Amino acid sequence: MWRRLVSLLLLTGLAACNRGPDLPPVAARAEIAAVEADAANWPSYGGQPSSTKYSALDQINRGNVARLHRVWTWHSGEVSAGSEAVDFTVGELTPIYVNARLYGCTPFGRAVALDPSSGRELWSFDPRKPRSGNMYHENYCRGVAYWQADTAEARAQPCGKRILYAAQNAVLHALDADSGRVCTLFGQGGRVDLAALDYKGEGKPANTSPPAVWGNVVAVGTAVQDNMYRNSLDGIVRAFDIVTGRALWTWNPIPDDLSAVTGAANAWAPLSVDAKRGWLFLPTGSASWDTLGVNRLDRIPDANSVVALDMRTGRKVWSYQTVHHDLWDYDLPAAPTLATIDHKGRAAEAVIQATKTGNIFVLDRETGRPLFPVVERKVPVSDMPGERASPTQPMPLLPRPVTSQRLRTGDAWGLLGFDTAACRSRLAALRNEGLFTPPSIKGSLLHPSFLGGTNWGGLAYDPGSGFAVVNSSNLAASVRLVPRAAFDAKRDVRPGVSYYEMQGSPYVMLREVLMSPLGVPCNPPPWGRLTAIDMKTGETLWQVPFGRLTLSSGITSPAAWGAPNQGGPIVTRGGLVFIGASLDSRLRAYDIQTGRELWQAFVPAPATATPMTFRHTDGKQYVIVNAGGHGGFGTRLSDAMVAFALR
Repeated sequence: MWRRLVSLLLLTGLAACNRGPDLPPVAARAEIAAVEADAANWPSYGGQPSSTKYSALDQINRGNVARLHRVWTWHSGEVSAGSEAVDFTVGELTPIYVNARLYGCTPFGRAVALDPSSGRELWSFDPRKPRSGNMYHENYCRGVAYWQADTAEARAQPCGKRILYAAQNAVLHALDADSGRVCTLFGQGGRVDLAALDYKGEGKPANTSPPAVWGNVVAVGTAVQDNMYRNSLDGIVRAFDIVTGRALWTWNPIPDDLSAVTGAANAWAPLSVDAKRGWLFLPTGSASWDTLGVNRLDRIPDANSVVALDMRTGRKVWSYQTVHHDLWDYDLPAAPTLATIDHKGRAAEAVIQATKTGNIFVLDRETGRPLFPVVERKVPVSDMPGERASPTQPMPLLPRPVTSQRLRTGDAWGLLGFDTAACRSRLAALRNEGLFTPPSIKGSLLHPSFLGGTNWGGLAYDPGSGFAVVNSSNLAASVRLVPRAAFDAKRDVRPGVSYYEMQGSPYVMLREVLMSPLGVPCNPPPWGRLTAIDMKTGETLWQVPFGRLTLSSGITSPAAWGAPNQGGPIVTRGGLVFIGASLDSRLRAYDIQTGRELWQAFVPAPATATPMTFRHTDGKQYVIVNAGGHGGFGTRLSDAMVAFALR
């Protein structure tokens, strides 16, 4: 009892004097130094709070990367190909390394700590989240966050070091980082039930990405069901006191006068933190319905935007919209990358935002203004009754798009003549006026597809070279708004077609990735790319096909074709880019200067996750990747996380 009281007094005292809203600039600078200058650690999901996914380690480098080999494999024991009892499992975890341990979470929502040198499980916490009925019928967890008290005395107390994570069922947990025991003084017995809080709109919230931490503030975004409700849940971002779980502030991207007729615009992807300023950077998505905007003709300036919030108060500092009046489900899917770049002969603190369209926006971090020119380009009008598409869309002149943005009927592709002809026929039947062709009753071409372009893996930035590296998919899809009275599920929903209810509208929405009869994309390869951009000039440094496909015949596609991918890259001081992401079950290393592949290793299933790296107390640099596959994509599945080190 006495120890518990001492712990409570120390931690609540710390909360009172060091809570994020009152964090002094000196302490903020100390936090930057402690987190970003510690090369051995990978203390947050994106490597650093700034989401650069950069490591200053170079024990593994271009000269010796060929000597990497597998040193251990950890199995979560959690795999499901999908059933009524258990949803699909998806392997998207990027663990963190801090406190001389690896921390992560599993598809079924367990938080775990591992011995970094062996993969041995040290502790596990099971919140017993539902294994079925999850959003999109998938089980997954992308990562966790870490916090520690400022003083050694406070850190030595129970819960003086904490693991925080929000499970899929929208429950925020706080655990002791050393033992895995619940921090019972946080919230209600160690948890905050986010779903029980005041959300405006229809549906239920979920969480798909790790929280963001600054000082004694922890912030979480929200995932909502896409294309389901007219008045979907507003995409509220919430912040809590890390020690007590007390609510500090909320921020809603939906204007008050529109909250009754629309919702979403939520930040479901990972978040970033400028530790010096104490600013939280959000990538927001589309308002509901995602592909029909007749209910939201008024501007929603914080949808599809990079948004900077003050973590002390939740006050909006600025926002920059990357898609106006989104009708394509072109959410901002990745954490904004906070980097200092050489721009016009000066050091510029920038925000680099990857998008589903393949556009890369580079913004001034202080003001949100573009550092490279962006023009408002005229785009097609909508032919849907009552719809009013934006007449223009913002298009960066630099950097150039990292994926194709136009597909003509004559560009149709297939393995054989009949295969190409079938794709040509499918393209010819669609409305197709280029990028931002609005959805239609006839059916419209969506290129890049709703998968991107880029997705939640985002990009990595190397401050030594000034290069940003990003992977992208190159696919075409169709989107069709079918009058509800004419919809026939048995006729219209065939294999490969996704059906969305769009409750309250006169339509249901059907969309699919356009594939040939022989099972290849209907657009020309490469279907996946890896691109390096020189951020000093905005020019593409190199671009190479990325990934391989296994064709329906069982034959592996040529390397020049590339492949769709999910996950992201990391970069290191050793001159390397590490990336899984491809669906061919490989982890690869590339030379950041040239794009040449230097090494690859087979892993048990597609590594649809972003890797990470660290140096443990044994002096070794490790590279870790989760190789669980993606049940929703029908890939090979596994429960493995794999570690590599030099021989």
